[in-house]
Amino acid sequence: MTDIIDPRPPLPEWILDAYDVICAHGTDPGNHEGAQSVSREQAREILLSADELALEPGDADHALTRLLERGYFYAVDDELRVTTPEH
Repeated sequence: MTDIIDPRPPLPEWILDAYDVICAHGTDPGNHEGAQSVSREQAREILLSADELALEPGDADHALTRLLERGYFYAVDDELRVTTPEH
């Protein structure tokens, strides 16, 4: 995810790992005309149950907030949708 031409601001590696886990385990690429999406609660549960990560609930919430703030996801109602960077 740390692509040199990625226009999104960089994040700590553990938050990028959380993003990768959510994208791999929780998003539905067939939803919303091709946009990958997951509910915020489902994303939180994925992070807390992921074997690859050892996150406390506060860490999971912080990661989701930072991913939203930095444009990796955007929110529609209670749903997080993956933002695809322009290359």
